[in-house]
Amino acid sequence: MMVVFIPGDGIGPEITNQARKILDVIGSKYSRKFQYEYALLGGVAIDEVGVPLPQETIDKCMASKAVFLGAVGGHKWDDLPGHLRPEAGLLGIRKALGLYANLRPTLLFPQLKAASTLKEEVLGDGLDIMIVRELTGGMYFGDKGREEVDGDERAWDVEVYTASEIERVTRLAFELARDREGHLTSIDKANVLESSRLWRSVVEKVSEDYKDVTLNHMYVDNAAMQLVRNPHQFDVIVTNNIFGDILSDEAGMLTGSLGMLPSASLGDGNIGLYEPIHGSAPDIAGKDMANPIASIISIAMMLEYSFNMKEAAQDIYGAVKGVLDKGYRTADIMEPGMIEIGTEKMGDLIAQAI
Repeated sequence: MMVVFIPGDGIGPEITNQARKILDVIGSKYSRKFQYEYALLGGVAIDEVGVPLPQETIDKCMASKAVFLGAVGGHKWDDLPGHLRPEAGLLGIRKALGLYANLRPTLLFPQLKAASTLKEEVLGDGLDIMIVRELTGGMYFGDKGREEVDGDERAWDVEVYTASEIERVTRLAFELARDREGHLTSIDKANVLESSRLWRSVVEKVSEDYKDVTLNHMYVDNAAMQLVRNPHQFDVIVTNNIFGDILSDEAGMLTGSLGMLPSASLGDGNIGLYEPIHGSAPDIAGKDMANPIASIISIAMMLEYSFNMKEAAQDIYGAVKGVLDKGYRTADIMEPGMIEIGTEKMGDLIAQAI
C-alpha cells in the first residue's frame, strides 16, 4: 500500500511529519504495511528543478494508492508568471490524477466551541457539514486572458461546465448524503449565471435516482449568510469550483481555525489526494506553532476512502477528541485555562492516544 508524501512549502514539512507519525501508529496497530515515497511540488520544486510539478512527482503519484500533500505557496514565488507559481503545481496534480471532487468536512469538536466566531447557542453540540466542491472545471480552468481595448485594459476568466462534469460530482455528493443525514444542498447562482442554470438542471435530473435523499437549492450569496446564521440546516453541500473554494474557507471559521480543516480529493480512479486546507503559513514555518490536527484528520479520511479502514479512521477522531478533552491546544485554538503546546507535541499526544 503505497502512500506518497508531498511536504511542500512553509509549514508543510512539519505537519507532514505528524501525518506520517499517525499513519505509522495505525499501521502498527492494525498490522498493515504502508510503504512511503516522497515527492516535490510547489515552491520547493521550483527552487530545485525549475517547475512547480515535476513529471517524476506525477509518476510517483500515479503508482500510489494515496497521496498526502502538506501545503504549497509563499510570498517568495508571488512574482512568477501564473504557470510557474506553486499553485499551478497543485492544480496540475489534481488534473493529472483525475480528481474532480474535493471533500471538505467542517467538523467542530464540542471542546472547541469557544474558539469559534459564532455564539455557542448557534453552534449547539458541534457541527458536521460536508462540502463537496467540483475541482477540475469552472473559471479556474476556463479560458482566461488580458488585453487592451481603446486604451483600456480588460481581463476575463470564463466559467465553463459540461453536464457530465456536473453529474459525476453530484452523484458522489448524493452518495455521501445517503450515508449521512440524507440531505443535500446544491449551491449555485442560477438567477444570474447560465452555467448555474445548467448546474441546477443536471442536479435535478440526478436527484431522480436518489429519492431517499432530500434535495434543496440555494443561491451562493444566501448560502454564505446561512452558514453563519444557521449552520445546522446543512448536511452535505455540493457546489462548483469557485463557490466551493470560498464557502469552505468561510465554513472553516465555524470550527475556530483553518488548522482544523482536512480535505480529500477523489475521482473515478483509485488514487485519492489528502491535504489540510490551511495553506503554507510561511510566517510560522519552522517555529513548531502549526496546528497538525487538520493533517491528522486528513489521514483519517485517507484510511476511510482509500484503504477502507473506517475503524482506524474512527480511532483517529477519538484520539483527537481525547487530547482536546485534556485541554491541550496549539496557538491557533488556544483558550484561557488550556495548555498550549506545539506541532510536535500535539502529534505525539494524538499518536499516543491511538
